Amino acid sequence: MRAIQYREHGGYDRLRLVEMEVPEPAPGQALVRVTVGTVSPLDDTVRAGRMSPSLRKPLPIIPGGAAVGVVADAGTSGLPEGTRVAIHGQGRGLSTDGTWREYVVEYPEALTPLPDEVGDRQMAAMLAGAGYSTAYLALTELVGFRPGRSILAPGVGGAVGMGAAHVAARLGASMVISTAGRTEKAEQARAAGFAHVIDLSRESLRDGVARLTDGRGVDVVLDGVAGPLLGDALAALAHGGDYIAVGYSGGTRGTVDVTDLIWKTARMHGYKFDMFPDAAVRAARLTLLDWLAEKRFEPVVAREFPLSQAAEAQRHLMEDRPFGRVLLTMDGEG
Repeated sequence: MRAIQYREHGGYDRLRLVEMEVPEPAPGQALVRVTVGTVSPLDDTVRAGRMSPSLRKPLPIIPGGAAVGVVADAGTSGLPEGTRVAIHGQGRGLSTDGTWREYVVEYPEALTPLPDEVGDRQMAAMLAGAGYSTAYLALTELVGFRPGRSILAPGVGGAVGMGAAHVAARLGASMVISTAGRTEKAEQARAAGFAHVIDLSRESLRDGVARLTDGRGVDVVLDGVAGPLLGDALAALAHGGDYIAVGYSGGTRGTVDVTDLIWKTARMHGYKFDMFPDAAVRAARLTLLDWLAEKRFEPVVAREFPLSQAAEAQRHLMEDRPFGRVLLTMDGEG
């Protein structure tokens, strides 16, 4: 089978297309033929060597955190051959080899059968970057989000920003605000139905939130950007609001005015997937899958690349900052 692998940390050119043996299912596992893989910022962080060695497997590594595929060999898993599945295995591309390959073995608990109403690319787009599940778990499990509350999720083109906008709307948010770094992306987002997008090339985050909320601020900030936006994101909170740190695509450091926390009696939370029970994570995935099947939202796909162009796919995501998800397809070079 074909796979993408790197044997040393560095730039995109470390990603190499290699030939490997098709893995054999262990007892209880199924062999899945991958059809669509996901590309996320975490893949880039690990490849570049910015992840602690204690959190990743020794090199070499096959990247890829999630994928969609078809059960090719059921083994003793109990899953019928031909079943279309989403692959959710925790730690893929990090503590264990990932999904940027043509075949993966996995246990049934990490596989979710897909209904006919959900296409492979649709599902992969929802899985990419884990933005939808992050938003759902952070809002429902971490801060007990209630209908009528408002939310700011910067970075509308990214996984967390887009996922939060869709999820918060389904949870009954009164307003969902996001941002775009350039006018073209802001216009794309508005055309796609994201009504409240602050164009950061024309207006600051602080001023934009004040304008949209009549100076009140938002009840929840779900921040996957951080960096230079951190201070303004905290300042955007309403009294008694919650700030949730879920990522740092804009950088790990920012300047904070501590009075934005003290005077508003605001709360700050850190987020990781492993902070929730497996049952809660599983329930979140099934709820999101139901919403996708019911067409409650439509994740945006910016571009698809064949597996052989994985390096360019990763560069495109990290440097071009497209509006929507980037996917890897296994069905040819087109």
